[in-house]
Amino acid sequence: MTTTTFAAVSGVKQRSATTFDADLSAAWTIGGRPNGGYLLATIARAAGMVAGQPDVLAASAHYLRPPSPGPASVVIEPVRSGRTVSQLRGRLEQDGLPQVEALLTFGVLGGGEPFWRDGVPDPQLDAPRGARVETASPSGLTVALMDEIDLRLDRPILEVPTGRGELRGWLALPSDEPFDPVSLLFAIDALPPATADVAKSGWVPTLELTAYVRARPEPGPVRVLHRAHLIGDGRVDESCHVWDRTGRLVAQGTQLAGIRLD
Repeated sequence: MTTTTFAAVSGVKQRSATTFDADLSAAWTIGGRPNGGYLLATIARAAGMVAGQPDVLAASAHYLRPPSPGPASVVIEPVRSGRTVSQLRGRLEQDGLPQVEALLTFGVLGGGEPFWRDGVPDPQLDAPRGARVETASPSGLTVALMDEIDLRLDRPILEVPTGRGELRGWLALPSDEPFDPVSLLFAIDALPPATADVAKSGWVPTLELTAYVRARPEPGPVRVLHRAHLIGDGRVDESCHVWDRTGRLVAQGTQLAGIRLD
């Protein structure tokens, strides 16, 4: 596992009041293209330097093109600055072309217990028991970021899928770096596509990704549940829930992705 932290590889350098330089890491790629959650986290790092509020609460990204590893820029446009929340628009560009467009909301995460909940899945906080997921996926795609993270699925992705469309696992960042609100944007997109438990396919590129950050996690790995819901017309929607080691829901997300079945 690398000794480079996620905070470092998703970090940005400020060029002007609203423009930032980024260096997209080749190590955080799937099939040579940077992971969508990693890209959203990079935009959020830049937005956090403009927002005037400490924590990202919500983020939604549309992926226009798959950027390549290497230099990129992030442009942040403040949309509204309020007393409790601020909204911003972020754009990641490469070679003068927009690659990802995002809207983000920043505010302050609380630390109290939830007032009410319903319909939240059971995290099933069993101890990690699976082997670490390797870089070679069942489809033959090289997932380089698996050399960076420690992801242990409850059960291996089977040669014959179960048909449930569900993956569960424990996720840790390099060098046991604690998750923060920004790195949780990566966590909701870190697992293999849940469609791997339905049918074999090639790359499943994210078209749109929405994330809600609900709480600051306790230090340690996070528990992730990734589910597919509807596959049709070459697209699939998936949901993701992330809990810290105490069972507190810290993030959730949904995404629409393209899919080409074998």
